[in-house]
Amino acid sequence: MASLNVGNLGEYLREQRRTAQLSLRQLADAAGVSNPYLSQIERGLRKPSAEVLQQVAKALRISAETLYVRAGILDEREREELETRAVILADPSINERQKNVLLQIYDSFRRENGFDVAPDTDAGIHGAAAAESRIDAESGAGDANDTGTDDRGPRTAGGSDADPPLN
Repeated sequence: MASLNVGNLGEYLREQRRTAQLSLRQLADAAGVSNPYLSQIERGLRKPSAEVLQQVAKALRISAETLYVRAGILDEREREELETRAVILADPSINERQKNVLLQIYDSFRRENGFDVAPDTDAGIHGAAAAESRIDAESGAGDANDTGTDDRGPRTAGGSDADPPLN
């Protein structure tokens, strides 16, 4: 984990607060933190917790992950992955089963490209095995688009139809 870069964070928070046309007191009230504490964060004198950063982000209507990156709590690639997952999970036009399948495909592409796949989060992401068994139960095993089995044997989410049959 990177060390906290509080000076950069404070400058960024001040800029975001001014852009939102909020006084220090207004932002402190909206975020549920004290005015002096928020002032110390902006001046780079305090290292806020992830929880405080989340409250401030919500009050500023910006991404908490962006603040985590600025604070050195999260690296840029992790933030991008989390935001991608959040967008998928928040999409009202697809159902939970479809979201899980899409996240499995996303994870398989990340693994294929040499990136670590994030562990399950509390945001509703199910493990590949749990999601796969739920998909099989809902749609029936053997669907051409699932990651189950067919007459060629088991397939993985990262496999391709060009893979040789397992004999």
